[in-house]
Amino acid sequence: MELREATEQPRNLRQLIVERVRSAIVSGRVQNGTIYSVPAMAAELSVSTTPVREALLELSQDGFLTPLRNRGFRVEPMSLSELDNLFDLRVVLEAFALQSIARQGLKDSAPLRSLADSVADAVGRSDVDGYVEADRAFHHAFVQRANNPLLTNMIMKLRDNMRLYGIKSPAGEERQRASVGEHYRLIDFAEQGAVEEIGLLIGTHINDWRPIFRAALSETLRVD
Repeated sequence: MELREATEQPRNLRQLIVERVRSAIVSGRVQNGTIYSVPAMAAELSVSTTPVREALLELSQDGFLTPLRNRGFRVEPMSLSELDNLFDLRVVLEAFALQSIARQGLKDSAPLRSLADSVADAVGRSDVDGYVEADRAFHHAFVQRANNPLLTNMIMKLRDNMRLYGIKSPAGEERQRASVGEHYRLIDFAEQGAVEEIGLLIGTHINDWRPIFRAALSETLRVD
């Protein structure tokens, strides 16, 4: 895959590389222990080494990679306790965000319903990568309605740091289908001002993924 280097937008290029590598890691497309070489990746993407090195350093700060002297960056495994911590924090923060929205009363739900339709469409096409992208866009747009940029950034950072192992398994595909209807119910609760109901549903919506990810991650750790 070649990326066009734009010297006037180095941050954008670095972010593209961050997203590409993070996606490969969280989806399990690259194995734990894989070494990313800065010169090799720069050559593969037809860019200079600077944005590649900056991108891999950013991912090392997030715990995805470990810098190795004169060797590159090694993909690090996530522990089950780390995964559980991410789930616990996501439930607390996303419940707070959505309950805040419900207290205010959600206005103009059409954009959110359109994003929920995109999730449903991806599931209908069995497009897992499309599902991940559409699901992220839906939740990002939803929590933004709480009008708390710091909270939104924290929530999305937690989501982006999840390891989505098992998302393509039969259980993962079933969970994707179940999540479609939950998105519309979350919107309905926010419009109705159903604070308690939306808090309970977002907790279930998130936590029902936990055993799927844990089982797949456990298998990965045993193999490694």
